[in-house]
Amino acid sequence: MEHNLLLNALVYLAAAVVAVPVAKRLGLGAVLGYLIAGIAIGPWGLRFIGEVEDILHFSEFGVVLLLFLIGLELEPKRLWAMRRPIFGSGAAQVLGVATALTLAAMLAGIGWKVAIIAALGLSLSSTAIALATLEERNLKGTATGDASFAILLFQDIAAIPMIAIVPLLGAASERGDGMDMVDALKIVAVIATLLLSGRYLIRPALRAIAKSGLREIFTAFSLLLVISIALLMQWVGLSMALGAFIAGVLLADSEYRHALETDLEPFKGLLLGLFFIAVGMSIDFGVFMAQPWLILGLVAAFLVIKTAVLYGLAKLIGIPRSQQALFAFLLSQGGEFAFVVFGAAQAARVFTDSVGAILIVVVALSMVCTPLLLIAHDRFIAPLHRADKRREADQIEQNDGHVIIAGFGRFGQIVGRLLKANGIKLTVLDHDPDQIDLLRKFGNKVFYGDVTRIDLLHASGAASARALVVAIDDIDDSLKLVDAVRRTFPDLPIMARARNVSHLFDLKDRGVTIIERETFEAALMLGRQVLRELGFGAYRARQAAMLFRERNLNGLEKIYPFYKDQEQFMSAAKQARDELEDMFAQDAAALEAEQQNGWD
Repeated sequence: MEHNLLLNALVYLAAAVVAVPVAKRLGLGAVLGYLIAGIAIGPWGLRFIGEVEDILHFSEFGVVLLLFLIGLELEPKRLWAMRRPIFGSGAAQVLGVATALTLAAMLAGIGWKVAIIAALGLSLSSTAIALATLEERNLKGTATGDASFAILLFQDIAAIPMIAIVPLLGAASERGDGMDMVDALKIVAVIATLLLSGRYLIRPALRAIAKSGLREIFTAFSLLLVISIALLMQWVGLSMALGAFIAGVLLADSEYRHALETDLEPFKGLLLGLFFIAVGMSIDFGVFMAQPWLILGLVAAFLVIKTAVLYGLAKLIGIPRSQQALFAFLLSQGGEFAFVVFGAAQAARVFTDSVGAILIVVVALSMVCTPLLLIAHDRFIAPLHRADKRREADQIEQNDGHVIIAGFGRFGQIVGRLLKANGIKLTVLDHDPDQIDLLRKFGNKVFYGDVTRIDLLHASGAASARALVVAIDDIDDSLKLVDAVRRTFPDLPIMARARNVSHLFDLKDRGVTIIERETFEAALMLGRQVLRELGFGAYRARQAAMLFRERNLNGLEKIYPFYKDQEQFMSAAKQARDELEDMFAQDAAALEAEQQNGWD
């Protein structure tokens, strides 16, 4: 038994380590990588693993941890503020998709009971896939991310009554197997216990364990807490993930929130990966091979109908036009709870075993399709919206003796405000239409255009400008602009922002001599303030900062000639670092002697 457990763990980890990086490199995303890994090692692939159902149940704990951690990020006040999108958008999505799928199924000649239960199950989306994709694409906090999360949360809530009504439509209803008053009271009692224990039991326990100073026990209690809540919710027939989410919300304003997040995050990632692998393993290709065209047709019809409803909903709830298709694709697949709903339908004899098996394969294949739909969106739909945002370059007012600022983000704005305050005429160029319109509302004279275009540089008066400030965010665009200016306007002085040391060296290669690293001076000033806080006199703190600045810049000059030769560069960097330490040892005594003549 122990041997099998370790061997299975070896297979899962090896499959993930091989498949996921390859999928990411090919632009397929991590989720599809895990699904492919599961298909490869499962019963219909290399047959390394056989106990798929057991693994799927165990790996569902990854979804539970995910919902708990999301709950930790939402204080009760914020959750209450989201009640309208949760119950408004969420209810509209479930009812809209279920209605459309029910009508389509009945038009195809399927009985109304089977059509309703199948449609309800298919209206649910995959919390694991959608939230993992939002995190992977940094979409949390965007309109798409917020709307998706609200709908997914409603779906987790809606899954409970869906499962409860299944027996009412099947043979089980004749035996009175539906939810009775005792079950309802158990649910109310468990939720009430959870609400009370969150403040009066769990927090004091966390405080006591934290005082012990044993980090591993705090981690163990974190896992114990989530597992206990999940099993308690399962005992009363509720969603484990929903219970974990409620517990997370109750602890969202706790002083131990960040510690819980830190301890549970690695487990969440591993178990979510295992869940996706298990979904890939669970695809029954025997059912698929028996009726491939039927199943492919069902998958296609399901995705088209659900995506169409979601796209229409995106327009109604105000999601930006550029994100509407992304939102629809993100939630287009079937979800984990569909497996539970269909299993209950088979037990209640609403579905035959063959119907249940076909629908489960449809859901699993729809999960595999989601990353592919998102890739198609990125390649074919997203560029269309970027093209819509393009417009003709603005007609630029000619200035005499002006300074051109290319890029007017946070860095460029500070430079521009300083120059403007000292009476310097500016011509500001930026390529983001939304940024341009916003800045103009505040009275800034900013012009839209791609500053790497030679004709636009001519129009901006680069031939007569006093200087060009390169403050573009993108490193490649920054270097492209410098190259264009050096070719066409060789006498125009260039002052540039460097994102990092490599960018600085690339600018120096192009003859730019006035360069500021965007974080260096600010970090230097903060370090100076830290020295003051630690008891250094004002003079000594300033001198230490200025000496460090001088040594650092000198060190960069020394290693610059070698930066394209990795071996020589590393050697020169180490030598410069050693010299810096020696210099500071010598400077410390000199600073002590000078301090008596300095100021405090």
